[in-house]
Amino acid sequence: MSKGKLQKFAEMETFQNVFQYPYSVAENHPFEMKGRWRELYFNNDNPIVLELGCGKGEYTVGLAQMFPDCNFIGVDIKGARMHKGAKEALEYKLGNVAFLRTNIEIIDRFFGEDEVQEIWLTFSDPQMKNPRKRLSSTYFLQRYRRFLTDGGVIHLKTDSNFLFTYTRLMLDHNGISPMFITANLYGENDFDEATKRILSIKTYYEQQWIERGLDIKYLKFQLPRYGSLYEAEVEIPLDDYRSYHRNKRSSKDAAV
Repeated sequence: MSKGKLQKFAEMETFQNVFQYPYSVAENHPFEMKGRWRELYFNNDNPIVLELGCGKGEYTVGLAQMFPDCNFIGVDIKGARMHKGAKEALEYKLGNVAFLRTNIEIIDRFFGEDEVQEIWLTFSDPQMKNPRKRLSSTYFLQRYRRFLTDGGVIHLKTDSNFLFTYTRLMLDHNGISPMFITANLYGENDFDEATKRILSIKTYYEQQWIERGLDIKYLKFQLPRYGSLYEAEVEIPLDDYRSYHRNKRSSKDAAV
């Protein structure tokens, strides 16, 4: 591990807005704030919004600045990236921001029933080879149901046509109608001003993808608490490019 990363990890240990519970820790130490984030950390009754796979935390911090009457928690396992957003939140004195460093596969260990109102999936790895690892898969949606309010909102913002298509087909297969969907977010004009402000937040990598000429996709839907969820099992063409810091694409042309 580089000296810079070690320094960031050391600093993170001192940040009062960061909670570090990777799988190896969470397996042996139950998270005491589960179901009690408002009471024990935020000290208010405001809605809680998660950014899963938050990276540098651009959305977590940006949304917290826009909506002081909501609480925002960025979740990722990459502590060196998370360091930037956590430090900014402290510098800006944002009391409505927290960061949780953990594996998203065990996200339901950290939140109680009905504790979360919204989830943002911002530029998640499309995981073209492994459906169970896609953050918009039925595997993960079942976990979100354990702490998301009935009809809670999920936002997907992505550069990946594969992940966008997969999610759209999965929703259609389960009879869930998107609240909004577009394959070209920044070519879309059918937004009110508040929504434009929210969606205008750009992550570090998003800016680079836009410079490469990639259209940004956006999908918003409500997740019902009850009812079975099934994978669509439809072959989807793979993305024809390699995103930053992601494994080289498969030699196949399509995946389910």
